Amino acid sequence: MEYRRLGTSGTLVSNLALGTMNFGTPETPEKDAFAQMDAFVDAGGNLLDTADVYNGGVAEESVGRWLAGRPSEVTDRVVVATKGRTRTGTDPNEAGTSRRHLDRALTTSLRRLGVDTIDLYQLHAWDPLTPIEETLSFLDSAVRAGRIRYVGLSNFTGWQLQLAVSTAQAHGYPVPVTLQAQYNLATRQTEWEIAAAAQYNGLGILAWSPLASGFLSGKYERGAQRSADSRAGQDHALYQYTSSNYEHSDRTWDSVDALRAVAQDNGVTPAQAALSWVVNRPGVTSAIVGARTVEQLAGNLAAADLRLDPDSVRALDAASDPNPAPYPYGAFGSAQRDRTPNDPEALGALIEEHANSRGPLQH
Repeated sequence: MEYRRLGTSGTLVSNLALGTMNFGTPETPEKDAFAQMDAFVDAGGNLLDTADVYNGGVAEESVGRWLAGRPSEVTDRVVVATKGRTRTGTDPNEAGTSRRHLDRALTTSLRRLGVDTIDLYQLHAWDPLTPIEETLSFLDSAVRAGRIRYVGLSNFTGWQLQLAVSTAQAHGYPVPVTLQAQYNLATRQTEWEIAAAAQYNGLGILAWSPLASGFLSGKYERGAQRSADSRAGQDHALYQYTSSNYEHSDRTWDSVDALRAVAQDNGVTPAQAALSWVVNRPGVTSAIVGARTVEQLAGNLAAADLRLDPDSVRALDAASDPNPAPYPYGAFGSAQRDRTPNDPEALGALIEEHANSRGPLQH
């Protein structure tokens, strides 16, 4: 297992994190959840990721009971991350990043987890109704009170991330150290603005759904019916979204074909190849893996020390390239934002391209 800095902080976390979204469900009952956490820590993993809304709080409770039942030499190694923001009830104020809701959500998470301090407290998503100053002020007070150690973001767009960071810096509030975002071979649009903003500001990327809900595991076939017990076949909002989003994408299936070829060439599984690809992308601190069984988890954890050769990475890059339209993220838009001080030939080509189009160099 490789350890990396948690953003710009001095805390080190494993390059694979254990996700707990299914803990406490029939798919992963508590006994199996405990076995997964034991196996994860035994393999050198130390970052556990959960949230207050996973299974109505049951996932946090499972993590809390596991922490309470293990000796301190085990639990002292664990970095616990959770999230608050998503709706927890029917009342209008039981959602969002207001001081009122986050205070209650954090208090509840601390109780469920059975800890005095949460290592990484993440805003689960942007809240358009709450001023970012109010949210960051609360997080500052929570850090000062010793209730949380670090602040993280999740599911923020590029401009939202930048606003949060700049506002925190301007007011002297704790600056977020991580961004949790969906990132995998089938969701590379994250690179266009979100990952770039995170890298620019030093936020470590925590990649969720690195296997695209199982599509990148190599076990699905194009056009085949999904079994009811597979993640893609489940009646769950996230899985239904990812299934419909990936199922009809030729680029997803091209990526799967490339994964199978790369996996065979490297003597690994397609899932391990997919995880290695995302774990070693620029700016990624850790990829969050989930599993149904300890055996499945062990297979995923083998990717922590896997580095694909350059030819394999290029093959996966080519197959998964989202090929953006020329503007704003494609070649035309990127060229306008480029600056090449030591490559006059590249600059000349850019000028010639615009001259031939009879348009101004800058629009």
